[in-house]
Amino acid sequence: MSRVLILGGRGRLGAALARKWSAIHDVHALARPDIDIADLAALENLLETTGFDVLVNGTGLTNVDRCESARNEATTVNALAPGVMARAAAAKNARFIHISTDYVFDGEKKSPYTEDDAAHPLSHYGQTKLAGETAALAPSPRHLAVRVSWVFGPDKPSFVDMIIDRALTHESVEAIADKTSCPTFAEDVADWLEPFLASDLPGGLYHACNAGSCTWRDYGQHALDCALAAGLPLRARIVNPILLADMKNFAAPRPPHTAMATDKLTAVTGLTPRPWQEALVGYFQRQAALRPLSSHA
Repeated sequence: MSRVLILGGRGRLGAALARKWSAIHDVHALARPDIDIADLAALENLLETTGFDVLVNGTGLTNVDRCESARNEATTVNALAPGVMARAAAAKNARFIHISTDYVFDGEKKSPYTEDDAAHPLSHYGQTKLAGETAALAPSPRHLAVRVSWVFGPDKPSFVDMIIDRALTHESVEAIADKTSCPTFAEDVADWLEPFLASDLPGGLYHACNAGSCTWRDYGQHALDCALAAGLPLRARIVNPILLADMKNFAAPRPPHTAMATDKLTAVTGLTPRPWQEALVGYFQRQAALRPLSSHA
């Protein structure tokens, strides 16, 4: 059993890690009311005075467009704070697991990106997350930078929850049909990363997402299909396609194709991520069981 400190413990991924790992490990999860990650001095003091064997950074400024205008905040939270965390973990001979993103890539590669592919971020968000990876890995070879994409899970609404909510009350829904990536179930990530908590598995860069890739439109359509199969009374049953170029309200450029390969994760842990479609079916079955159909009327 390891002592695990999770920062960002109320986020979609951080909350899932805390909940699932608590059954095996001594987990302490902190959120923004507990610590302001942008206050680097307070962050350093917290980590110096807290005992842990594994430190997980599930924090970050993830609003891609806001990062374009709040550049100093994005740099502090996404790039500088991970360095503080990584150094504090190394000083305790602890492992640091930093959560990153597929937005470090420019999206020009048509096949899935591997950890060996060069990163060329298009946005300030992607640039700060790439800098955070570098800072996270520098102090110790045991540290991890884990790239995830399109995360969904029960602890915080995501794209699939929002499109279902809209389909419950509207006759029409739409999603981008020319941007491709890999959906990632937060609870599956907890299973894939747990082997790193109490072992000497190698650190470094890892891609962690469910198998297969899709467009936002495909993702949304499968979500509607799952919700219908689970008995939800949807008004809209088809996701209409729109183009990335039509999203004039986007302030930051988005990489068009960022599917990631997970062969390295499988080779190291022996775990093979299940298809995203299968994970999404399980998620909606679970959600339907927790929320009676009458709650959607």
